[in-house]
Amino acid sequence: MIPQYRRHDLVLGLDGGGTSTIALLASFDDGTVLGRGTAGPSNIQAVGVEAGLKALDESIDRAFASAGLPRAEVRRIALGLAGIDREEGLDIIRGWAARLHIAESVRVANDATLLLAAGTPEGWGLAVIAGTGSIAFVQTPDGKPGRCGGWGYLLGDEGSAYMIALNALRAACRSFDGVLPPSILVEQLVAKMALKEAPDFIPAVYRGGWDRTAIAGLCPGVLEAADGGDALAVEVVEREARELARTAARAVVANGLPSSLPVALSGGVLIHGANYRTKFLAALCEFGLAPNPVRLVDDPVVGAVVLARRG
Repeated sequence: MIPQYRRHDLVLGLDGGGTSTIALLASFDDGTVLGRGTAGPSNIQAVGVEAGLKALDESIDRAFASAGLPRAEVRRIALGLAGIDREEGLDIIRGWAARLHIAESVRVANDATLLLAAGTPEGWGLAVIAGTGSIAFVQTPDGKPGRCGGWGYLLGDEGSAYMIALNALRAACRSFDGVLPPSILVEQLVAKMALKEAPDFIPAVYRGGWDRTAIAGLCPGVLEAADGGDALAVEVVEREARELARTAARAVVANGLPSSLPVALSGGVLIHGANYRTKFLAALCEFGLAPNPVRLVDDPVVGAVVLARRG
């Protein structure tokens, strides 16, 4: 819908990805959040342009409804969106915003920009996401972006929930065969997957409902087994934490950032896995970085409001 009003005192911040889209309606003056709206995925590379733009529009509608306000053209909007790294994607979003009179000023960037805005003092530094997948982003003090990782679950995703769980499953299979030492992972994963015995991993994974997302959901149990001292679980977790740190360190070095720098962390593995996070940060130091300060960002869309208010 095209708004009939203008609200120079309001801004919008959006965080859109392959799972969901979140919009915050906030005060321009002090950033107070007035309304929050959620909708489906808006990654135009994954769901298509029409579906992606529809999700963006629905999230804005719902943010205004949550605030009890009529939809209006706001002063500024900042969108952090997955899938718009190329100029073509940026043009699509800008064109949509202009047609619908979303805001007087529009700022569009990759979703990692939100994490840096929300989790670093001045919007530059290292941002690492480890959820179902993983990726490391950097931004220099003068605004130059860079990245490392993000190759997806077949080619990369080191240190992610999926890779931790998948390697734990592999270790459990080898342990069951007697190739690797006995491990609680065998019994634990059989129980978590509601199976009768370890050989049932085969039909469950290859012919059942255990897709990438479902397998990633096994990660908390693997982290718990590692925290309890299971040798195979510890080996899996420490290896993945180190590989994630290797990816992050390369992003820093390749883009010429200083070794001492702010770090923003997001994604369920890093947010909720305290011991895993400790291992990851220790590995960063081993690779020559000095992360300071380190901030956890559980709600990156807050960074979009920061960017919208900055203009």
